[in-house]
Amino acid sequence: MLQETITRDRPLASWQAYVVPQCWEAFTAEDHAVWDLLFARQVELLGSRVVSAFFDGIDLLKLSHPGIPDVEGLNAILTPRTGWRTVAVPGLVPDEIFFAMLSQRVFPVGNFIRTREQLDYLEAPDCFHDMFGHIPMLAHHDFAEMAEHVGRLGTAAIAAGEGHRAARLYWHSVEFALAMEAGELKILGAGLASSFGESHFSLESGAVERLPFSVARAVNTPYRHDAFQPRYLVSESLDQTIAEVLALTPESLLALSSC
Repeated sequence: MLQETITRDRPLASWQAYVVPQCWEAFTAEDHAVWDLLFARQVELLGSRVVSAFFDGIDLLKLSHPGIPDVEGLNAILTPRTGWRTVAVPGLVPDEIFFAMLSQRVFPVGNFIRTREQLDYLEAPDCFHDMFGHIPMLAHHDFAEMAEHVGRLGTAAIAAGEGHRAARLYWHSVEFALAMEAGELKILGAGLASSFGESHFSLESGAVERLPFSVARAVNTPYRHDAFQPRYLVSESLDQTIAEVLALTPESLLALSSC
């Protein structure tokens, strides 16, 4: 999950330094039971409320299999399909490392899972948020290309001291986006797809703004990482989000006016 304070002050280390073994065999029966509980209730909640490509990815990657997925088994399906792979990390990675990973079609997955007492909220993204929320969409060829492109944009923006532009773009296209599909408002972002409370809130609450998506609006829309969002951006379709983001160059991203 990205912060709004991306700078170019920290020295850039290799992203490989942040990779750790998943140690899948160390997950307990309770850990696997928590995954199964989270998976079952989120699938039931989402129903038809999420873009169809999401459940296509769930099926393709066999994520409905009981228990926490292991990264090797996941990569055996994902990598041949779209060139993406997952790696285990111990928690949040610095923003410049995160974007560098995305630019090479590598997605970091927490090597831990929340407890039963933390079902509804966890400050740091765990393997359920990462694997259930993000990875299904990376099995979609065009979305996979967009996510890599966001990584390249982020790396360039951070180098220019404008990392907040890429952070906001990522947030409103990958994490907390909404999109229309077949005339209905649907969840697109991973943060919404994996959240029991905010997935419902984003679609049905009358207390939030829902504004048309554009890359310019995304860059100018701050976000909250510690609470439900006060506003969501809604694209005309998944394809619109992908096309607009892919059309951005690092130069055009930096040229957008930004508050």
